[in-house]
Amino acid sequence: MFRLDLGSPGRYCDGLNRRSFLQLGVAGMASLGLPQILRARADSPPPAGGTRNTSVILLWLDGGPGHMDMYDMKPDAPEEYRGIWRPIRTRVPGMDITELYPKQARYTDKFSIVRSLHHNTGDHFAGGHRMLTTKDMGVSGANNAGRFPGIGAIVSREVGPRRPGMPAYVGVPSAYSIGLSPGYFGANFLGHRYNPFQTGGDPNSPNFRVENLNLANGLSLPRLEDRRGLVRHFDTARRQLESHPDSQAMDRFSQEAYEFVTGPNAREAFSLEREEPRLRDLYGRHQWGQSTLLARRLVEAGATFVTVLFAGWDHHWDLQAGYENYLPKVDSCVSALFHDLDQRGLLDTTLVMLCGEFSRTPRMNDGRNGGPTQLGTPGRDHWGDSMFCLMGGGGVKGGRIIGSTDRLGQRPASRPVTPSNIHATIYQVLGIDPRLHLMDPVGRPVAVLDDPTAISELF
Repeated sequence: MFRLDLGSPGRYCDGLNRRSFLQLGVAGMASLGLPQILRARADSPPPAGGTRNTSVILLWLDGGPGHMDMYDMKPDAPEEYRGIWRPIRTRVPGMDITELYPKQARYTDKFSIVRSLHHNTGDHFAGGHRMLTTKDMGVSGANNAGRFPGIGAIVSREVGPRRPGMPAYVGVPSAYSIGLSPGYFGANFLGHRYNPFQTGGDPNSPNFRVENLNLANGLSLPRLEDRRGLVRHFDTARRQLESHPDSQAMDRFSQEAYEFVTGPNAREAFSLEREEPRLRDLYGRHQWGQSTLLARRLVEAGATFVTVLFAGWDHHWDLQAGYENYLPKVDSCVSALFHDLDQRGLLDTTLVMLCGEFSRTPRMNDGRNGGPTQLGTPGRDHWGDSMFCLMGGGGVKGGRIIGSTDRLGQRPASRPVTPSNIHATIYQVLGIDPRLHLMDPVGRPVAVLDDPTAISELF
């Protein structure tokens, strides 16, 4: 038995269908630049999943973070494998992590580490597609177009926002994977309306504003209300003449667009200046830290799936300098997020994840990246045979290590986990049936997950 989501009516070449043109409402008249997510979501069938009032924050380490230098250290391995830093003890006995993560060490009871994740490709594009969609489908560097919806887009379709006036799916500051935006975070054949709303800008900037929340020049909120009233008048007149589903669809969309632009939920959620300076300091006064804080504000306000971009992890050389810059920032973000969610009573309803498209080779190179020219100090190359994924909150148990790798960190030694199992765990947290099928562009039912088995040890 499986559930089949049949999708929505056919679209014009620009991604909008005929009903969409009737749904532009307030956004179309005001030229607000709202994304197509809001313009046409009302043309879809009612969501069938998402029975739990939970959300997800995905911290995406784009470029490939190394497991051997973070959460799966091998201090007894030969020097060229074990890396530069020592492991340290944490709040949970036996759950050692890198010495560059002293803040996270105090919160390991809040999250668990999957150490046996693998998808067996070292291609950036293939790895990104498998991690964000679970699918292979022939995607590679030579053929990098997305073939399947990203998990955030599927969540947006099946669940929608947790609170009216909020986008269901948000990328902070952008949904970006391997140079593609929204890339494998995108909705693909589900349609542009399920793509992530991207904030843009730098949340750490004193002048940070979300461009799509600004009204068009010359249009004030009172004037927008006047125009909305005019639209409502014609909608009512038309309903008196004909009873047609498009009328109700347009009303739903117009209300949602209006609430998104003028209502307090989104506007306040995106306003980082409302946070206490001490809390902002705790996350870190840098783009990653303030983006993570913004993600917390968004799920608190009613967004369902928020991804935060931490870019720049392709360290084929000069890994030490890169990680000594990046890892303390990650440490601040992750520790502050778990502390903040816990203090606000949001940890039980918010799943936090930290991962990238693949890992790095267990054996360090000599800084030449496979060529004759010295490019820098040693680094690690691409590796998809053993990876990590941090998961905590949303009902996921903390303080657990799932699976293990061999003595050199090269491959799973116990409890192998695939991206499908990671996604199934996310679906369980959100209350979505992991046996969901979608109709592909040629009309065939395709399982969202090839293996709909969640990681049971996390619950």
